[in-house]
Amino acid sequence: MSARVLTAALGDYPHTASLAESDLLRLDRVTVKPISRAFAPMVREARYDVSEMAIATFLMAKAAGIPIMLLPVVMAARFQEGALLCRADGPVRGPTDLAGKRVGVRAYSQTTGMWLRGVLADAHGVAPKSIAWTTFEDAHVPGFTDPPFARRAPAGADMTAMLRDGALDAAIFGAELPPGDEFRPVFPDVAAAGRDFESRHGFVPVNHLVVVRAEVAQDAAVMAELLRIFGPAATTRQALAPAIELASRWCASQGLIPRPLTLDEAWA
Repeated sequence: MSARVLTAALGDYPHTASLAESDLLRLDRVTVKPISRAFAPMVREARYDVSEMAIATFLMAKAAGIPIMLLPVVMAARFQEGALLCRADGPVRGPTDLAGKRVGVRAYSQTTGMWLRGVLADAHGVAPKSIAWTTFEDAHVPGFTDPPFARRAPAGADMTAMLRDGALDAAIFGAELPPGDEFRPVFPDVAAAGRDFESRHGFVPVNHLVVVRAEVAQDAAVMAELLRIFGPAATTRQALAPAIELASRWCASQGLIPRPLTLDEAWA
């Protein structure tokens, strides 16, 4: 009997370089760079059988009734504070200085932005609406509208250039930060800020998980084999519960979803 072939959009990581072999399944890896470009086709078209997906995108998609199912597989997790940059010669000296300031983010729904807005509000008293946000693209999930305290950058605008030129006071980047020494983190001690998050919440923020199309999820044997194939990246629903609960709560408080999802709803 030949192996079932599933199309899979996954990023390049050490833990995806050599996934376990299987007689039951074969993953037909689709190259998408950066991997975030796979998220919109997955939620809008169900383009892949298996796809990496940012946790905020997943929660928004699930709340919208899009037929995908979450696997307890972590593709990427990291502390977020180092992604929030300001000009090295600018007046911003810490996170509390961002109240009333102009902050750029790729999309208001970006997962790094969601985590950082939660940190700013929860640990530093800086509410999302106290910041003038500038966004550069739409959410992956259709139908979402940026809040009234966010504006869209002009077509063709570059966030790094806007920060450099003073059109922004700070900006949220992803895993890849702009090179050089003209920018510095808003958090004076990034490592200490990460430790503070972990001491408050007990986990490292999850950026990307893995989802499957609803039809794939119907086959319990396939789902079990997928977990085996992902090996060290696979975890348990229990281990992921704190991250999903907090992300869901912060997504709701920031207007990304109408209300927090329960764990049962997230895993349904």
